[in-house]
Amino acid sequence: MTDAAAPTAYTLTLSCPDRPGIVHAVAGALVQAGGNITESQQYESPQSGRFFMRVAVATGQSYTELHERLQPVAQEFGMTWKLRREGVKMRTLLMASKSGHCLNHLLFLQRSGTLPIEIPAIVSNHTDLADLASFYGILFHHIPVTPDTKPQAEQALLDLAAEHDVELVVLARYMQVLSNELCTELAGKAINIHHSFLPSFKGAKPYHQAHARGVKLIGATAHYVTADLDEGPIIDQEVIPVRHSHTAEQFVALGRDVEARALARAVQWHAEHRVLLDGNRTVVFD
Repeated sequence: MTDAAAPTAYTLTLSCPDRPGIVHAVAGALVQAGGNITESQQYESPQSGRFFMRVAVATGQSYTELHERLQPVAQEFGMTWKLRREGVKMRTLLMASKSGHCLNHLLFLQRSGTLPIEIPAIVSNHTDLADLASFYGILFHHIPVTPDTKPQAEQALLDLAAEHDVELVVLARYMQVLSNELCTELAGKAINIHHSFLPSFKGAKPYHQAHARGVKLIGATAHYVTADLDEGPIIDQEVIPVRHSHTAEQFVALGRDVEARALARAVQWHAEHRVLLDGNRTVVFD
């Protein structure tokens, strides 16, 4: 490293048991690395007793040099931590079944430059969305799933993710329940979206069920995938009011918009390394 080296931007995220001196130690290590802290956020969780921090820093040192500077601090405080170069798009595999509203929204935002992700492939258990993938010029993989072929289908998914160096899997209305083994394999690296009527309206046509009951709010929840169906750590939620004059079909249309927006925000925050896990909860930095 030389003084003339152009600064590179990095993002540091960490969590550890809360105790005095964490911020001072982290900031000191970054200063010793010639770093200029451009953003810093922190949170102390009263529920878990853990400390969470996200720091954006620019320095002329290389990734390896900066990592070595931070390693002793991480060891001293027992940190779970990651250092990433900013501007590197997260390789993301999208999965969907027949409904294309969430998938199309993510593809549009990615192409427009809003989402910092790279999409090497789309996977579906049906062929309905193949034309949409073709429109965006993205490889489409049809992996059918039956009770008898589920293990082989999930292995094919994992093989595809490994082949494309996938860092994040997004279930954009993928209507298959993942096995416990696959959920474990993708822990903290898979995001799902569902309507927010659970547990009240399960099964087919939840928006129609809600309409029949005269609900006044509809919404969506984006969360990490776990073996507990639709109960993973929540990243984002959105609700909107509905009126008695809305039809069941209008409920469905409004719900699609809410699902697409909530999922896109969750994907963006994850890709920007703003989401940290705190047990069954998440810490989401602005």
